[in-house]
Amino acid sequence: MKWKLLLSVLAGLLVAGVLALWGGFLVARAYFEPELPSVQSLRELQLALPLKIYSADGKLLGEFGAERRALLKYNEFPPRVVQAFLAAEDDRFFDHPGVDWMGLARAAFALAVTGQKSQGGSTITMQLARNVFLSSERTYGRKFKEILLALNIEKELKKEEILELYLNKIYLGERAYGVGAAALIYFGKNINDLKLSEAAVIAGLPKAPSRDNPIANPERAKERRNYVLRRMHQLGYISAEEFKAAAQEPLVVKPYRAKAEVDAYYVAEMVRQDILARYGEEAAYTQGFIVTTTIDSRRQLAANAALRKALDDYSERHGWRGPEAKIDPALLAPGEEQKLVDALDARPQVTGLLPVVVLSYTPQKLTLRAREGDVDLEPQHFKWAAFSAKRAPAVGDVLRIRAGGKEGREWVLGQLPQAQGALVALDPRDGSIVALVGGYDFFQGKFNRVTQARRQAGSGFKPFLYAAAMARGYTPASIFLDAPVVFSVRGQKDWRPENYGGDFKGPMTLREALVQSRNLVSIRVLEAIGVDYARDYIARFGLPKDHMPRNLTMSLGTGDFTPLEMARGFTTLANGGYLVEPHFIDSIRDGAGKLLFKAQPKIACFECEQLPPPPEEAADDPSANENEAPPPDIPENGAPRVVDAQTVWMITDILHDVTVRGTAAKLNELGRNDLAGKTGTTNDETDAWFNGYQKTLVATAWVGRDQPGPLGKGEVGGRAALPMWMDFMRVALKDVPQGMLPRPSGLVSVRIDRRSGKLAGDEADAVFEVVPQDRIPEAADAPAADEEGRSSSGGVEELF
Repeated sequence: MKWKLLLSVLAGLLVAGVLALWGGFLVARAYFEPELPSVQSLRELQLALPLKIYSADGKLLGEFGAERRALLKYNEFPPRVVQAFLAAEDDRFFDHPGVDWMGLARAAFALAVTGQKSQGGSTITMQLARNVFLSSERTYGRKFKEILLALNIEKELKKEEILELYLNKIYLGERAYGVGAAALIYFGKNINDLKLSEAAVIAGLPKAPSRDNPIANPERAKERRNYVLRRMHQLGYISAEEFKAAAQEPLVVKPYRAKAEVDAYYVAEMVRQDILARYGEEAAYTQGFIVTTTIDSRRQLAANAALRKALDDYSERHGWRGPEAKIDPALLAPGEEQKLVDALDARPQVTGLLPVVVLSYTPQKLTLRAREGDVDLEPQHFKWAAFSAKRAPAVGDVLRIRAGGKEGREWVLGQLPQAQGALVALDPRDGSIVALVGGYDFFQGKFNRVTQARRQAGSGFKPFLYAAAMARGYTPASIFLDAPVVFSVRGQKDWRPENYGGDFKGPMTLREALVQSRNLVSIRVLEAIGVDYARDYIARFGLPKDHMPRNLTMSLGTGDFTPLEMARGFTTLANGGYLVEPHFIDSIRDGAGKLLFKAQPKIACFECEQLPPPPEEAADDPSANENEAPPPDIPENGAPRVVDAQTVWMITDILHDVTVRGTAAKLNELGRNDLAGKTGTTNDETDAWFNGYQKTLVATAWVGRDQPGPLGKGEVGGRAALPMWMDFMRVALKDVPQGMLPRPSGLVSVRIDRRSGKLAGDEADAVFEVVPQDRIPEAADAPAADEEGRSSSGGVEELF
């Protein structure tokens, strides 16, 4: 009797509990129901408009969308894909009413035992409700809304309709929404072409798409894939043989690359980040912004080709490093073609460098198998590798080939680059960036060396130092001593700087010192004008003052700057002394075409009347300190003048000599007489630079390693970086008329003694030099120049 009474009481309590829960559910439903969206809105998939980026001449550079979609009907999803998602997320989907009460009970029990909430118990229908309508917050209110919505969805839609919406709407990482988009983004395939193992990878993503996706975390993605495959086997969807084969397959990912007409991915990424900062993430990817950049597509393509060629040439100069990897020769047998393709696809994908496998090698021919078929290389196509008997290619070796030979129409042996590079080109009139490439291949790593690689400038910094000296009162004819010097620093080893090559040339003019890039003269120049003065003055060129050392090493280019900062500095020399702001966005429009932004850059005043130069100290006291007033601005849309026209012209004239008979004399091959520039090399050939310009275009080229280290003996700016600059300018300046900025008034050409820097007589070892009219050197044995700058000795040739 007691047992019956106890059972009756328990049954009553259970019924009362169920009634209480049901009553609570009805009350809560009445409370939350008005807040719930209609199920009908599920059918109305509103597709977001992507962000599109174009060059100045209308070529597509990139496309970014929050929702990459490929909408499919239920019967268009392969059965294995549907089964993979059911196995991973909800194997009772076709049996429950939208809510898996047993799963919720397990989640509630876990909460009672551990005290922690979990996501357990969510069905596919509940996930659909959450992803479409609700936030991701983990509260009881949100969970209850999710349950109510799931029940409503199941009442109004068929199971197949729900699954179709889910497979089209679910977020799967990498901005992919839906299985069709994920197939393209992760594997470059149509959904019908997915292998079983690939379908399992995608089905494993909904739980943690950022953590488990095969691009971000391939090992974790493989674990999830194998879990999904195991569940499919347990549920009878696949056989034991299929499970074993799919679980053993390598995980080969082909990350999606947005179709672009011009490879300017570094620029496209810069634009993407800018739009995010302006408008926020949600608007940036959904409002259909159309961004027109300042990029010139022809010059951009030239920059890409020039950088890759420079790095390929550098790699080949330093010899063959051996095979990249080995592949089982068994994969070369008939019938194993797909496995071989998978093995090649698993290699790092690098633009222009195709992975291949060695089939055979003799000194007369190297036969390779590529993804698309066999390739034969003749001896001239692999001569640079200098194969020896002990280091010859063997069957199964993985190598690289690239386009080369005559007009780039033949395959030649290549290898992955050891060094990296950067090239950026600006229009000096307004600072617009017309070409930018931040590395060999954007998809190897998105680190943009143009804007992010801060490296020592080397001798490329010297033109700014010499400009400071001329603004301080010196001239190209001023004499400095090229001789050993020792600096003692208390508690440290003596500093004994040297010239590159270790020689000394005695007294020399500033022109010759800069043309020949003499380190010891640069040190003495900085010592003469003062470190603090030099830092203040050089900052006028747009170079960050806080990145210039406050000591004499600054004269050797130990300050660290990005290639873009260096290019900006040289624009001030190219445009006659005006500071322009680099920019890469010309306009922004919304999805309806409404103009939201139009660049209004400050323009360098080429033809307008020159304003007075910034105030400088008297020429007869070059070592005095001064408190300089800020340079005056050109009104309205004019860029501020920061350096006087005479100083700029004198420096440019010297840098023109650099390209004719100095460290960049190789530029004579371009057949132009309007170029100026400066090579740069840092200690141990760690960084190689060339910064150069014509009056309408400035470009900076850099070669180095991401982890700073020696490039190798002889890899100076003139060898490693200058060819890149030349190859770019050969295309970029095609059909651009030659021309240099006119010599400003107040400069005169005088005949000077090359050893003393003084006015020379006819009998002396003399050269003509251009100096300011008010700084004509004294004559040793002749009267000073008259008021018009002429001398009875004939030392002054012209007056301008």
